[in-house]
Amino acid sequence: MPYVNIRVAGKLSRQQKKNIVKGVTEVIAKEADKPESAILIMIDELARENIAKSGILLDE
Repeated sequence: MPYVNIRVAGKLSRQQKKNIVKGVTEVIAKEADKPESAILIMIDELARENIAKSGILLDE
């Protein structure tokens, strides 16, 4: 069973999540030759204050 973990800074709308999981499921199913029913996707929404790039917090 393929497991996919998607981490994003901030929040996604429910519609964005639906679109993302649909697209990712289709790609994994096609490229890994796995049934869509076997693909598990988890979305982690992280507070921008908990992520930094180039030594700067994303919420700054």
